[in-house]
Amino acid sequence: MRLEADNREWGHVVGWGENPEQQLGDLTDLFDVPEEQDWQERALCAQTDPEAFFPEKGGSTREAKRICLGCEVKDDCLEYALAHDERFGIWGGLSERERRKLKKRAV
Repeated sequence: MRLEADNREWGHVVGWGENPEQQLGDLTDLFDVPEEQDWQERALCAQTDPEAFFPEKGGSTREAKRICLGCEVKDDCLEYALAHDERFGIWGGLSERERRKLKKRAV
């Protein structure tokens, strides 16, 4: 009984109320956990061979770009790559060179 009371009291301290499961999303704000994990989990590349997205120098990017075309989070991926200055791999359907050109045009 005491343990249950302690848990309820702690829940009220952090603002959970009666149903803490409903408010777990608030923990990301409390601890500054990036929400980027959400789109990364839905990305098609997470379900395929990562080597396709990081080809050897001079290797083909065709397969990775084909996968990106059908990905629902392609825009989020590209935005992340541009914001974090990703220098390697295919992100959001673009190679590093293509991302550099895109950034130059935006300036």
